[in-house]
Amino acid sequence: MANSAQAKKRARQSERRRQHNASLRSKMRTYIKNVVKAIATGDAEKARAAYQAAVPVIDNMAGKGLIHKNKAARHKSRLNQHLRKLSA
Repeated sequence: MANSAQAKKRARQSERRRQHNASLRSKMRTYIKNVVKAIATGDAEKARAAYQAAVPVIDNMAGKGLIHKNKAARHKSRLNQHLRKLSA
């Protein structure tokens, strides 16, 4: 347990940030799941719209440092790959 005032404040800040980051991570995962579900239904237009909504959210999370930029690129690439297969 934190003893000094500085350590107590640090613990409070860390907890607040952890919860905020968890919320943002959950939001990103939800957008990705929406694309995956739309692809699973086979509706190309709905899937494309979901992908267009998910890309800025994924990029935003990478910009905030919540996920690595390569992970963001990997998610976008794989989702786009599924979209192209669906359209073909």
